[in-house]
Amino acid sequence: MITCLVVDDEQSAIDILRTFIEKTPFLALVGTTTNPLEALGILQSQPVDLLFLDIHMPQLSGLDLMRLVTEKTRIVLTTAYSEFAVESFELNALDYLLKPIAFERFLKAAQKALNTSIEPSLQWRPAEKAADYVFVKTESKGKMIKVNFDEIIYVEGMKNYVSIQTSEEQIVTLLNMKDLENRLPAKQFMRVHKSYLVALDEIRAVDGNQILLKGIKTKGVKACIPLGDTYRNAFFEALQEKVMGSKK
Repeated sequence: MITCLVVDDEQSAIDILRTFIEKTPFLALVGTTTNPLEALGILQSQPVDLLFLDIHMPQLSGLDLMRLVTEKTRIVLTTAYSEFAVESFELNALDYLLKPIAFERFLKAAQKALNTSIEPSLQWRPAEKAADYVFVKTESKGKMIKVNFDEIIYVEGMKNYVSIQTSEEQIVTLLNMKDLENRLPAKQFMRVHKSYLVALDEIRAVDGNQILLKGIKTKGVKACIPLGDTYRNAFFEALQEKVMGSKK
């Protein structure tokens, strides 16, 4: 349901909009006023989805009131003057209704409000980009380091610590191996040993129980890491669709 407030210095105009709102199933009138300052108080005291607002009013014009209203409230201007249309849309008015307002034209503006601003669950939203980094605490108090997932070559568990080997540095942090494994993208990283996680893109070759890495030229990076028996089957199952050649 879209909550509405009507602001117009003419009671007759308010009465028409009240009738239109009552005839529209998805609109609910929460108040009316002929005083724009009173309207400002209402908007500050309770949430209002849609504001039907006249332009020419004493004390505070509709355009001035628009500048004080939060973006959460959409605004439809109702006026007898067409010359303010451009300015109103520059102020992000949802619609501009010229008096006398026909119900069909009012309904079009109401439908626009329904489609664009009131029911977020019904609106299209771009997919949120998955987080591609984490911040980890270091031994220095108050210091954290940003670790980009695509820079990680492997992660090594060291009792109560983990060592994150990136293409640039080795980062040692007081962290649980399992917790870090749960944060890393499963399609990008895999547990291959009780003490190792590896970035699948960093694998150069697999030789028996050894995983050879591409990053051997990077200072401090191991040439290979072990493939544990416990993780062997799951590892090869994950790689199966990429395996080509003889099945001997």
